[in-house]
Amino acid sequence: MSTATAARVLRRDPADVTPWAETCGQIRCLVEQKDGAAAEVHQVEIHDAKLHYHARTDEFYYVIDGNGTMILDSEEIELHKGVVVYIPRGVKHKACGKLTVLTVCIPAGVMDDIHEVE
Repeated sequence: MSTATAARVLRRDPADVTPWAETCGQIRCLVEQKDGAAAEVHQVEIHDAKLHYHARTDEFYYVIDGNGTMILDSEEIELHKGVVVYIPRGVKHKACGKLTVLTVCIPAGVMDDIHEVE
């Protein structure tokens, strides 16, 4: 591999990351903005999520476990294990139910781009 295309490799185990409370519930930042990757990846245990949006960040939610629903602006959709949802920037959203999700946020910097509505 040439040095022009060489990239730093990252491996992070969720068991080694201390979770903390944020807008959607308990979050474990697996790939953070400071890691220098093109996106951020978080494992989130959803509970008591607040309706919010991101002005500069698109999100993908992949349901690892659980069942629930998601509000996307005025639409409500069903969530269960294996479902993926793409949420473009600007869409107000929140997940409800007992869910564990993997979020992929593009571009990196989502933690400075959370705008709570409720």
